Amino acid sequence: MDILIPALIVLAAMVAMEWVAWASHKYIMHGWGWGWHRDHHEPHDKLLEKNDLYAIVGAVMSISMFAIGSPLVLGGAAWWPATWIGLGILGYGIIYTLVHDGLVHQRYFRWVPKSGYARRLVQAHKLHHATIGREGGVSFGFVFARDPAALKAELKRQREAGIAKLRDSAGA
Repeated sequence: MDILIPALIVLAAMVAMEWVAWASHKYIMHGWGWGWHRDHHEPHDKLLEKNDLYAIVGAVMSISMFAIGSPLVLGGAAWWPATWIGLGILGYGIIYTLVHDGLVHQRYFRWVPKSGYARRLVQAHKLHHATIGREGGVSFGFVFARDPAALKAELKRQREAGIAKLRDSAGA
């Protein structure tokens, strides 16, 4: 029973991080933070992207929570849930790295899923990359992927409304 509350905090932090990722991707990365994110949406052959700086931001969030949860850092004034929140942020970062960078963008391994949830994740993120520039777009989250048919319909609506410019291969 002693592990139940910490485990729930870790899980809640991981779920909350999907919302944080969605909101920061939509409003920061495709907003005032586009300077770091732009190269992620453009073809290149570099090993690293400026966009990878956002991983450092996530790491700082996690490390900060570990520090707030440590009595050694705060001289005994630690807030115990922070350690578990930091672990949830770290867990989300690991999942993000494996799913987004590994599976979707194939930076670490090559596997193209033929069916199931993994295929849906890849399709949803490819549809996110169907727009040119930072305007419009769909699928700003990373782990919870909407139905690709609904995303295509939304892209079509955005194109017709003049909100988004689509790449030729977008299929919307």
